[in-house]
Amino acid sequence: MKLMTQFIKPYRKLLIFTILLIFLDVIGALYIPTLVAEMLNQGTSGSTMNNLYMTGIQIVIASLVSGVGAILGGYTCAVLSSKVCKDIRDALYQKSLKLSVYDFKQFGTASITTRTISDVTNIQTAFISVIQMVLPVPAIFIIAIILTFHLDTMAGTILLIVLAIVILVAICIMKMTSPLFKKLQKLLDRMSTVILENLTCVRVIRAFNKQQDEQNRLDRSFEDYAGTSIKTNQMFANLDGLSFFSINIFIIIIYWISGGRISNGYFQIGDITALIEYAMLALFYLMMAQMIILTLPRALECCNRVQAVLEHTPEIVDLVTTDTQDEASEDVLTFDHVSFRYADAQEDTLHDLDFSCKRGQTTAIIGGTGSGKSTVASLILRFHNVTQGSLRLNGKDIRDMTQHHLREHISYVQQQAWLFSGSIADNLRYGNADASDEELQHALEVAQASDFVSSLPEGLNSFVAQGGTNFSGGQKQRLSIARALVKKPELYIFDDSFSALDFKTDAALRKALAKETQDVAVLIIAQRVSTIRHADRIVVLNEGKIAGKGTHDELMESCSVYREIVNSQTKKEDEYEQ
Repeated sequence: MKLMTQFIKPYRKLLIFTILLIFLDVIGALYIPTLVAEMLNQGTSGSTMNNLYMTGIQIVIASLVSGVGAILGGYTCAVLSSKVCKDIRDALYQKSLKLSVYDFKQFGTASITTRTISDVTNIQTAFISVIQMVLPVPAIFIIAIILTFHLDTMAGTILLIVLAIVILVAICIMKMTSPLFKKLQKLLDRMSTVILENLTCVRVIRAFNKQQDEQNRLDRSFEDYAGTSIKTNQMFANLDGLSFFSINIFIIIIYWISGGRISNGYFQIGDITALIEYAMLALFYLMMAQMIILTLPRALECCNRVQAVLEHTPEIVDLVTTDTQDEASEDVLTFDHVSFRYADAQEDTLHDLDFSCKRGQTTAIIGGTGSGKSTVASLILRFHNVTQGSLRLNGKDIRDMTQHHLREHISYVQQQAWLFSGSIADNLRYGNADASDEELQHALEVAQASDFVSSLPEGLNSFVAQGGTNFSGGQKQRLSIARALVKKPELYIFDDSFSALDFKTDAALRKALAKETQDVAVLIIAQRVSTIRHADRIVVLNEGKIAGKGTHDELMESCSVYREIVNSQTKKEDEYEQ
């Protein structure tokens, strides 16, 4: 309820108007049986045709009022639910942008997707149903029971007992289904995870001939979900059967007692019709309401899951709301005795890193697998906070600026290049929406991508599939590098982003890049020595610690770890460097 109250508040006028329209429909629907009964009584008592016509006109007017209320109420309810759930999805998406990598691990990517799409859809469906089918029920009950008691006390008592029995059974079944719906949502998360893995890793699955194993794993998740769904549907079926049985029993009782009451003058023919219509309306709305109420545990569980994301405090938050003007510094980026430990780790991943990236120079980081190279990039972008020490941009601690301001100064190219669906031009303008075609072409030339882009029939307007799957690994990396160049920041971070390039292209790209980045700082994280040997400064990492700092020649003399890395590289790399 807290979630819905929060998001309904901006639309409270529309909500009130919708409820009034729905109640208009209810009042009209209940008034019609009264008029029909009056017409039947008039007809059997020899009333004039003029009276019958007048009653008929009232029925038509009541029907029109009820119909207009139903149509407009349904429309405004749909508009209201769409607006509210759009705002919930927007809030979820905005919150997901603030979650750190560790936060995402807590929820799971598939679970975040399910909560944003499926859970909110369940909430929207329940919201519409509650307004249209549950809110009118108390009014219908009260009016129907009052009208029934007005016609006959015994009939009113019987209707009250029947309604009470159905409501009690509905409450019991709702309590029984609540844990089942909670389990259903977890099973839905599990299905989403398995399906996502199968779709994204389909090549690996085929390469290892694991199609049948994955099919079996998926079948198990489907069976678990289906089994739980069957249990909940069985409970629904029992309640539906009870409701229809109750309606039929009430009708039989009314017919049974009506004969004697008509002969004794307590009833008229039209009164029987009115009683049955009151009961049918009350029990119909009750049956609809109970079906919706039984699904409410699922909707409430969805609300709790959405609320859990919205109320989650991100690991990384802005400590300031505004940013002061930066002053350009020779040391664009400074690691001041930085240490870092992941939240779920027992030991530090990085230990006492102390170095700087100077303007107009290229700083390189090299090390073996697991040495902490990519973690360095994550700290710079503030995907994680440092555990000890400080990380400064232009002399200012990055925790004392907003994340948006920090990342405006940085262009980041990751190892696993990712392109968005659209055109090549759209992807290149991702960091600079105002870049001209000439600037895009220049960036492509520097990134050694102009030849293959110009060879495409549509050039810059060529289609890019999601993830860039219609390009090779090397092409994706070069386009990602061009995208970073278009942004024109103060600091470039290339996180092993030359790994898919051949040695000749790697050398040509770095030569062109050196001319392009004379007034900014460049940080290259790599495993290949050929990529970083001409850097102004090389930082060697070993098990999260700095094993050496200096130029290639200095490290060859003073750093055994660096010499081991160099010796392990192929001779072919040296040939292309020369």
